[in-house]
Amino acid sequence: MITKISGLLNRILDEEVRLQIGTFEYQVLVPEFVRRKLQSLITQEVTLHTSEYHEGNPMQGRMVPRLIGFLTEAELEFFELFCTVDKVGIRKAIKALVRPVREMADAIQRQDAKWLTTLPGIGPSTADQIIATLRKKVTKFALMPAARDGGEPSAAQAAMDGNLIEDAYQALLTVGHSHMDARNLLDKAMAGAKSFKSAEDILLEIYKQKA
Repeated sequence: MITKISGLLNRILDEEVRLQIGTFEYQVLVPEFVRRKLQSLITQEVTLHTSEYHEGNPMQGRMVPRLIGFLTEAELEFFELFCTVDKVGIRKAIKALVRPVREMADAIQRQDAKWLTTLPGIGPSTADQIIATLRKKVTKFALMPAARDGGEPSAAQAAMDGNLIEDAYQALLTVGHSHMDARNLLDKAMAGAKSFKSAEDILLEIYKQKA
């Protein structure tokens, strides 16, 4: 399975890009939010984190391998999580991802079904299913820093277990912080390069900063 691909960005089409690697040109499907980021990088060397699947009807004997590309591992991880929602297949997920991952994760965490229905192909029942399935799994993505030049999150943040962030977030809500306050406190705690091993460590850092 191909997990990363680097090459010269030759062309950008409606739902895909073409990368030149040696004498070969590769087709890579990309969601709209990734395609927008790549528009300024035409003719430059780019690296995409990829997932691979086969498209077609096996009963007809025709299965075509497809690559789906993202600029960061976190974006790819969110996409794969999004695809676990019942009735959201790979193609539907690609079509729906028109907004940055952080915005989508934030809407899911806020249980904003109305916002989710503004995404292509997502109706009210699907929006409700997305929230029910992912609400407690997307805190890590909702708290991602805004990407700079398509870069990766810090090594410390990328390695952090999303469950730790979710536990710390829920703990802050339990002691009376609002959703917005809890998110802001977590943003500040994770802004540095420090790596946390437990939710308690995150809370200690938050209250140390408040002291």
